[in-house]
Amino acid sequence: MIDPATPAPPAQQVIALVDDDRNILTTVSIGLQAEGFATRVYSDGATALKALLENPPDLAVCDIKMPRMDGLELLQKLRAKSVLPVIFLTSKDEEPDEALGLAMGADDYITKPFSQRLLVARIRAILRRSELVKGEAEAQDSMPAGEVLQRGRLSMDPARHVVSWAGEPVSLTVTEFLILEALAQRPGVIKNRNQLMDAAYSDDVFVDDRTIDSHIKRLRRKFRAVDPQFAGIETLYGAGYSFTDG
Repeated sequence: MIDPATPAPPAQQVIALVDDDRNILTTVSIGLQAEGFATRVYSDGATALKALLENPPDLAVCDIKMPRMDGLELLQKLRAKSVLPVIFLTSKDEEPDEALGLAMGADDYITKPFSQRLLVARIRAILRRSELVKGEAEAQDSMPAGEVLQRGRLSMDPARHVVSWAGEPVSLTVTEFLILEALAQRPGVIKNRNQLMDAAYSDDVFVDDRTIDSHIKRLRRKFRAVDPQFAGIETLYGAGYSFTDG
């Protein structure tokens, strides 16, 4: 008989795998299950998109080259309705697609062939950031109102993962939110790429400069969608980026 005082085990985190290569789906799925994750697999983008929107997992790992709907189109349609974390799988000859995917809102990418250990590290790093945001949201009732970050027209509420510019809502992924928060905490102070990497990624995950640059471009594009004159993120060539609330 189960003791009612015994706490229920934590729910498994669910990872969706989207790839037309069934060998990769099988191998990665078995590996992730061995690490304690639950997995769902999809062999084409169109089927995956419907499932990701109707029954969202905790994170999706998605190939770029697929039938019916490729990974880039899948991400574009997904980002119109969801900030679900997404990691792209790419081949060595798909560098333009990698940059485009990051600019469209992917959280990370891994180049094939890849090690299972690297994939698990990247997944856990992104899920830790997502859990941080969820944990802050659960504590929002006891959080003082002053914790909302206000910088000129920018408002950031970490407890609710809510961002607005001049009163207009801006939907950000977890990675984008953490990068912007790092910049906005000290307006005018230059943050180099390494500092922004530290803010958005854990110590055991390496990302290159292009990843941060792509996220910055994505942030600017999102804010300019609500304010075409947005110039809140400045580039200081050779040094990094800064936020201005002027």
